[in-house]
Amino acid sequence: MNWKLTDRANMVSATGNNARFFTETIEVETLSPLAFFEAGHSHYGEDRFFWQNADKTVKLVGLGQATVLTADDNRFESISLQWKALCDGLIKEEKDMNPVLFGGFSFDPQTRQDDEWNSFPAAYFSVPLFQMKIEKGKTYVSINYLTEEPQAASDFEALRHERDRLIHIAQVEEFTLTAKPDVVKQTELETDRYMKTVKRVTSQIKEQVAEKVVIARKIKLTFEKEFQKAAALHAITNEQSASYHFGLQIGQEMFFGATPERLVEISNGQAYSACVAGSIERGKTAQEDQQLGEILLRDKKNREEHQYVVDMITKVFSEFCTSLQVNKTPKLLKVRDIQHLFTPVEGKLAENMDIFRLVEALHPTPALGGVPRTKALEMIREEEQMDRGFYAGPIGWTDAAGNGEFAVAIRSGLLIGKDAYLYAGGGIVADSTPTEEYAETWVKFRPVLRALGGRLHD
Repeated sequence: MNWKLTDRANMVSATGNNARFFTETIEVETLSPLAFFEAGHSHYGEDRFFWQNADKTVKLVGLGQATVLTADDNRFESISLQWKALCDGLIKEEKDMNPVLFGGFSFDPQTRQDDEWNSFPAAYFSVPLFQMKIEKGKTYVSINYLTEEPQAASDFEALRHERDRLIHIAQVEEFTLTAKPDVVKQTELETDRYMKTVKRVTSQIKEQVAEKVVIARKIKLTFEKEFQKAAALHAITNEQSASYHFGLQIGQEMFFGATPERLVEISNGQAYSACVAGSIERGKTAQEDQQLGEILLRDKKNREEHQYVVDMITKVFSEFCTSLQVNKTPKLLKVRDIQHLFTPVEGKLAENMDIFRLVEALHPTPALGGVPRTKALEMIREEEQMDRGFYAGPIGWTDAAGNGEFAVAIRSGLLIGKDAYLYAGGGIVADSTPTEEYAETWVKFRPVLRALGGRLHD
């Protein structure tokens, strides 16, 4: 009988929390994250997540649910408090990995609600029943189990057998990706309205109602048959190798993407963020690519747009950190279809600060909302006439030790049965034109559009 499920369980009563939170970890031979993700298809196909950071040093997969945390009002604080209460009842040995909480927040819970986002509340996080983590070249699989029952050992033994079954499937059985289904229809949604909105918002900015407002739009793909979730993740991870990759499946819907933009990372008391704003397309040759990068670095509009983000993130970090490091000038961040202005920010986190407080303070950055924030959000609600759902919201993870990372969920799409909704936006300033902004959204649609086999726009 497992020691920590019997003798050690007696330690929990002092916390006053009836729920006991058990974690057990084993190290396994090299395991493909996507193979493990797909191994859970038959039993956990409605409750899965996938994550890997941009430099591929951390990879996470979750199958099933040990528990789910949701929130509407005071959503950042609510999730933080719920997670802390769970962790107060955590029972683990030193060798065990910390359990992970994975999920995200919608861009704006006060916006209109479109049907495609019905499964996604304002905040949704889950502790997976089975957790795979690859870190520092080693692969770990954990069982996370919450119970209020006095006798948990027999349940946990059954979970060990299920864990071993999933590992065996992922390691031994052939991992088959189905071919991309044909796109039978590609639809631009409300294009005329988008163009008129950009023109209207530009006029308001010229009247100094705001300095910058990000306006987004969406397109819809319809396939001949349902797109395999693992195949979509495989395609986008291969084609956008320099980005963060994420997939969050709730029921039959999966929100996924490849974003270049870290919102915040906390690692051993250090906080990191990335100012990513201002963009231009990649060149067709190395010489053209370099020339376009130099144009971007000199472009007044893009440099101003970038500085909005630098100023805002620096201000937040100065409030939450005891020391701060910010580069004085941006450099280029190049991903497959687009290059961005990029400035890293780093600070030493002050005491008693958690990742959710930083996420709340940073979201939305000027790159996704605008300047000033409150007015820009008001204008987005009034003018955009679209439910962004989790698009452009924070998505990521934290663990019981307080480490974690959130990215900004751009370059993303929502898979629902035979349909997919893709989202893209851009920052509107005083000299913006509808035609240029429309063209920029097509560049930003490319990562997901290409991954799903859609028609690219020249």
